[in-house]
Amino acid sequence: MRLRACIALLLYVSACATSAPSPEEPVDWDPRYANLQRAAKLPWTDGGRCAVREASEPWPVLTERCYQALDHDRIEFHDITGRCAVASAGAAAMGLGVCVLAAPEIIVGAVVVAGVVVVGFAISEALEAYEKRGRPQVRPPPTLPVPETRPVPEARPVPEVKPVPVTKPAPPKPLPQKRPKPEPKGPDFPPVGPTEVTERERRRRCELIPVPHEGKDDAHNKCADLFPPNRYPGMDVLVDGVSFDALQVGVRVLWEIKTHQFDTYPDFIRRREIEKELEQMIRERTAAAACGYDFVVGVSTQAHKDALLEADSSLDVVVTGCKR
Repeated sequence: MRLRACIALLLYVSACATSAPSPEEPVDWDPRYANLQRAAKLPWTDGGRCAVREASEPWPVLTERCYQALDHDRIEFHDITGRCAVASAGAAAMGLGVCVLAAPEIIVGAVVVAGVVVVGFAISEALEAYEKRGRPQVRPPPTLPVPETRPVPEARPVPEVKPVPVTKPAPPKPLPQKRPKPEPKGPDFPPVGPTEVTERERRRRCELIPVPHEGKDDAHNKCADLFPPNRYPGMDVLVDGVSFDALQVGVRVLWEIKTHQFDTYPDFIRRREIEKELEQMIRERTAAAACGYDFVVGVSTQAHKDALLEADSSLDVVVTGCKR
């Protein structure tokens, strides 16, 4: 109840703090556009979908409904003015964060974001849509008085001008004929288009999507949730179309977990298993690096770690000790 009261108070303060614009100043009539611009400065775990969905609501309402979608590992809230002290005394940690973030004015140091903020793809698309159809409607300028018109003075007659005899121009000299350029030889291939990935496409591909664990191996899934530990317990994460067992809490590290009994396999099966695992791990490491994540492999035994490093010493392998 105190959190709701704080949000209502902030709505009232926001309405009172906004002075009426003068007739000479342009006014944005669409508050949705202003909310999207403010939300673009924050880190989101859902690409900004919730902010776009609630952008038509007042900013404090958007803040309350979308607070859980923020990347809380990268953002800190500080009650600089002390306005939120009453709300936070009887509320959870969420109460202080929502209260500070919902303030109508931006106070330096109240909201601290770690690292560079990449605009969520959903917010970016919404802002681009505004740019395509024009900025939000602004108040038209005041109508200016029509200037007084005066009668045009009567034109004086123009004196007659005697025609000047026209002389025929000399015929132009023929230009030297240019030799035709030889046509290039070789097959007629169509021009190759740009191969670079646009920033918008890269953000879309690198969006982190939690999904339920693929396998039904309870021991494996428990190790993936507890050892790194996993930011999304019970979930794998998709990055650039590649599935990872866990995203480590607090850091940008993706994990691949192996818990099978590698030490009990015959030598031939061990070699085949390492070959298969290397193909998978190279694909996962490439996708993680392309999206700015580190990649770590967790194995249950030292023998399994030694076999992987012998095949590829560039891998980052950790012994988890997880049992089957």
